[in-house]
Amino acid sequence: MSTMLQRTVIVGHRPVRTDSEGYLQDRADWSEDFARALAREEGLALTPEHWEVIRFLREYYQQHGAQAQVRVMIKHFARAWGPARGNNHHLHDLFPVGGPQKQGNRLAGLLRTKGEH
Repeated sequence: MSTMLQRTVIVGHRPVRTDSEGYLQDRADWSEDFARALAREEGLALTPEHWEVIRFLREYYQQHGAQAQVRVMIKHFARAWGPARGNNHHLHDLFPVGGPQKQGNRLAGLLRTKGEH
């Protein structure tokens, strides 16, 4: 049985436990401040576009009980932002550390996607 290594992200003055890649150990620990702190650690300055994706991921998970697949994100954001920005390339540019499904899910406080190592 393998044990995930843990790390801590400081949110305000409070330590929040994550696994070694930054996925929350307890989804109830998520807050916008957590997303900002983790993004800072990952060298990412969150813009309004990032927040749109993060909120979409959280709402999708709340409605469906599963993380959105990249193709679902592309379909949604192509409608919302138009095809020039609502595409796979732009979403990966926004989330350069693992793409919208990995980095986006981490920042949204969601768990690893199925099959992720």
